[in-house]
Amino acid sequence: MGLSIEMKEGIQNDPARFITQEIKEYVSSSPDNRLSFMNDYVLWDEPLVQFAGGDDPIFTEYKTIIASTYLTPREALAKTYERKADDLPERLSVISWILPAAEETRKTNRAETYVPSRLWSHTRYYGEKFNEKLRAHVAEILTSMGYLAVAPFLQPYFEIFNNEKGPYSNWSERHVAFAAGLGTFSLSDGFITERGIAHRCGSVVTDLVLPVSPRTAKSPYSNCLFYVDGSCIACIERCPAGAITQKGHDKIKCHAYLRDTLGYSTDALIDGYDNDKSVAGCGLCQTKVPCEFQNPTKK
Repeated sequence: MGLSIEMKEGIQNDPARFITQEIKEYVSSSPDNRLSFMNDYVLWDEPLVQFAGGDDPIFTEYKTIIASTYLTPREALAKTYERKADDLPERLSVISWILPAAEETRKTNRAETYVPSRLWSHTRYYGEKFNEKLRAHVAEILTSMGYLAVAPFLQPYFEIFNNEKGPYSNWSERHVAFAAGLGTFSLSDGFITERGIAHRCGSVVTDLVLPVSPRTAKSPYSNCLFYVDGSCIACIERCPAGAITQKGHDKIKCHAYLRDTLGYSTDALIDGYDNDKSVAGCGLCQTKVPCEFQNPTKK
C-alpha cells in the first residue's frame, strides 16, 4: 500500500484523529459498503470509533467472564507475530468501531415479526463482508507504516466454541467495544451504543499508541432500560423464538430458531446471496425497540 506524505504526517501528528478519519473515509467511499444490485444502497452510516488500552485489566477479566480461552490483545498480537507476549512493545492499543445500520434497513425490519427483512439480511451478510475488508484495511495501513497490527477476527486462530450456554469465541468485538467505552450490553445480549443496538462491531490491535477512551457507564448494562428501571421488555416481545426473557438471552434457543425454523432457506431471503447459508440472524430484537438507533437512557 502506497502512503502519501500527508498520511504519514497525519499518523505522527495526531494518530487518533488520523485513524478515526481513515475509518470514516473508508466507510463513506468504499464500493463494498454498497449493494450494487440495489442501486448502490449504502449499508452502514458513519461509524463510531474509540480506543482501548491493550493491557486494560478488563481483557484479563474476560477470561473469567467469557472463558479461559479468551485472548487478550497482547496474546492475540503475540500469536500473530509468533512472539512471546513480553517481547512486544510496552504499550498496545485496540481500535474499536461501530457500524450503525442505515435508517431504511432498520425501517424494513421493524415491519417484520417472523423473519428478517430482505434488506436487513443483505446488510447482515454483505455488510459483514465489508466489515471484514475494513478490518484488513485498517491493519494494512498500520503495518505499511511499520507498526504491528492485527484484526484477531480475521486470523486462523479465531475460533468459536460451544458450551451449555451456547456458542462463544476467543475474541469478542462487543466486549472490545465495551472496553473502549462505546456502550453497554443489553437484555438481548446486544450492545447498545449512542447510535443504538442495530449495528456491527470491528476491531484491530496495534502497537501504535493511541489515547484511551474513557468508560463512563456505571455498569455493563447502563444503557439498557430493563436493567436501569425495569421499564422495557420490548426485545422480549419482539423475539419470535422466545429466546429472550427477563433472565436474559438463551443463545441455544436463538440459534435453534435460526437453524430449524428459518432453516436458512427462505427463498425471499437467499435470492441474490452467494450461498444458502447467508441468513445469519433475524435481528428483530434490534429493531422496533427503544434502543434501536439511540441510547434510550439519554432521551
